[in-house]
Amino acid sequence: MSTPLLQVSGLRAGYGRAEVLHGIDLHADKGSVITVIGPNGAGKSTLLNTLMGILPSQGGITFDGQSIASMTLEERVMQGIALVPEKRELFGTMQVEDNLLLGGFRQMRLGNAQWRDRMTDVFDLFPRLKERRTQLAGTLSGGERQMLAVGRALMARPSLLMLDEPSLGLAPLVVREIFNIITELRQTGVTIVLVEQNARAALAVADYGYVLEMGELSAQGPAADLAEDPRVIATYLGSAKKVA
Repeated sequence: MSTPLLQVSGLRAGYGRAEVLHGIDLHADKGSVITVIGPNGAGKSTLLNTLMGILPSQGGITFDGQSIASMTLEERVMQGIALVPEKRELFGTMQVEDNLLLGGFRQMRLGNAQWRDRMTDVFDLFPRLKERRTQLAGTLSGGERQMLAVGRALMARPSLLMLDEPSLGLAPLVVREIFNIITELRQTGVTIVLVEQNARAALAVADYGYVLEMGELSAQGPAADLAEDPRVIATYLGSAKKVA
C-alpha cells in the first residue's frame, strides 16, 4: 500500500481556549479527491486553515512522508500545499493576469524559469479568465472569481489543493461547471481536499468522504458508500437533484 500524501492523526485546533477540532484522523492518497461534509459550524473551514498552518494545532500532520506540524504557512506553501479559501481573498483592484502571477511565487522561488508558462494551463482550464485577463478581479462575477481563485492556486503547481466551499453563493449552472473542473483537476494528478456543504455534488466527485459534526468525525468511507448511507441521505442529501 502506498504512503498517503496527507496523513492527519489526533488533530486538535481552535481559537484561543475554544477547541473546535477534537482529535481528527484522516488521510488522502496521492491523486485522490477526499471530501469533508457537514453542517455549518462543524469545523470544516477550521480543519483546512489548520492544515494550511493558519491556526496552531496539536497532533500529527504528515505531508509526503514528512511531518509539517511545526511548519509555518509559508513553509507549507513551499512544500506544495495550496488553499482556496471560502472568501477567495483576491486582489480586487488588480487585473486577472496579475492575480494569477502572484500565485506563481512558489515556482519562482523554486527557480523554475518557465513558471509563467503555467498561465497557459490555467487559461486552458478556464477560458473565461483568458478573455478577462486584463479585467479587474473585483469586477468579475461570483463564478469567475471562484475560477480565478482556483487558477491562482494552480499557478503554484501544488501537490495538494484544498478547496473551501467552492460552490458557495454560486448559481446552479456555475456550480455544475466548478464541479466539472474539479473532475478535470483530479486527472492531472493533484490531490484534492474538498470542503463542501453541497454534499451530493461533493460525494459525486470524491473517492473518499468524511462527515464532520461538532468537531468530530461521525462517519467516513468510500464516497459512493456514503452517498448510499441512510443517515447521510437523511441528513445531508435529502431529495435534492444531483448536480450533473
